[in-house]
Amino acid sequence: MKTQYKLLLLLLFMAGLSRAQTEEDYQWTIQECVDYALENNLSVQRTLLNVETSDIAYQQSKMALLPDANITGNYGFNWGRTIDPTTNLFVDNRRTATSNGSLIGTVPVFNGFNLRNTIKQNELAFQASQQDLERTKNDVIINIITFYTNVLFNKELLDNAKKQLNSTEQQVDRTAKQVEAGALPRANLLDLEAQYATNELNVVNAENNYKLTKIQLKQALQLPPSSSVDIVVPEINVEENMLDVSVTEVYEIALRNMPEIKSANLNQESASWGIKAAKSNLYPSLSFTGGLSSQYSDATADAERFIRDGGEPTIVQRPIGFVEGTSTRVLTEVEMPSGRTVEGYSFGDQVDDNLRRFIRLNVNIPIFNRFQTRAGIQRAIINQQQAEINLKDVQNQLWQTIEQSYYDVEAASKSYAASLKQVEARRESFRVTKQRYDNGAANFVDYQVAENDLFQSESDLVRAKYDYIFKLKILDFYQGKPLEF
Repeated sequence: MKTQYKLLLLLLFMAGLSRAQTEEDYQWTIQECVDYALENNLSVQRTLLNVETSDIAYQQSKMALLPDANITGNYGFNWGRTIDPTTNLFVDNRRTATSNGSLIGTVPVFNGFNLRNTIKQNELAFQASQQDLERTKNDVIINIITFYTNVLFNKELLDNAKKQLNSTEQQVDRTAKQVEAGALPRANLLDLEAQYATNELNVVNAENNYKLTKIQLKQALQLPPSSSVDIVVPEINVEENMLDVSVTEVYEIALRNMPEIKSANLNQESASWGIKAAKSNLYPSLSFTGGLSSQYSDATADAERFIRDGGEPTIVQRPIGFVEGTSTRVLTEVEMPSGRTVEGYSFGDQVDDNLRRFIRLNVNIPIFNRFQTRAGIQRAIINQQQAEINLKDVQNQLWQTIEQSYYDVEAASKSYAASLKQVEARRESFRVTKQRYDNGAANFVDYQVAENDLFQSESDLVRAKYDYIFKLKILDFYQGKPLEF
């Protein structure tokens, strides 16, 4: 039993270790980073709630076309002299319990097309909120691209610093052997060891910058604090990523595709329908109202009541007065319905007997409402003008952004080409200087300057490469191209 227990613990430990190693070694592609961020970003979730709110307003405006129905009722007590609502007779010196209820429904027939215009206004506002969601997603995507590129950039800088450190280490070993053989003075070795220490510091700083950018990417992804993130290093061929469109072509594509433009257009159209909805309040409105109502009073609960049985009525003689100056009665024939008299008037019987039905045609003609409708129309017109200004502003901002991005790409391309030439020159210069230094024809200062210049030019090349790639990807983004390196 002990053996089985130990074996189970060992298997659980190995499974946990394997899982931890898998999570630690897993590398994220840029598309996985984008997908994860879009699913978990709080700004996206907040904007999604705004979309749901707009959808509720849109659905509610459609439901306003349906009839409404309400049931009302009450039950209460009266003391002292009061009126019995079932008989309209006074009731004195007693507590009276009364109750009434009603079911009322209203059907809108015509209201100046206010409901139809409001539905269209809210529908466009809902579509605009969907485009706002896409805009928020785009902001998240650009943010992820930025951090992802920063990680790639700092990783390559770290590799470059390690390569320089390794080169210096090899030179230290070679010089140490030459010093032991008496071919070079010990000062050369000390200078190289100092340079090696400097290069070690460069590696430490580059590693810290690399870790910092990974943390920033993790925070942008909103991963748990205990998790780690590493990315796939793609094969980037700068020559395959070239600018092949004009700035005007990019702008025209963006005008058709960017969600902020679509949102501004939809908001402008929605505001136009808002003016129509406001103006509809100037017209008469028409509706039908129908309902049922009944009531009950315990003041007549013990009273006698006559219940007809549907039989033939009976003709009886009833006095209505006397012949003037005599005691002779004047009789008249009265038709008495067929039925019977019973004691008590129950709740159900009162509700049935007092049941009322009604239907009404309601007409409302606005004449004067203290200029509230006029003010609403003016506000709607101002909203529409603001929507037009916002559309122009968004279009201008998009043009400025694309124009700046386009010329940034051109400048970055030229910078990369210049850095590439500089690295080739610095590499050849370092090769010659190193060869002269190994042969004793150059001093350490010349060697150190050549090595540092090479390291700086290689770092500048890395910076120029990723600056160009990043800015080109932003321009690709405005053209709707997939986010791939």
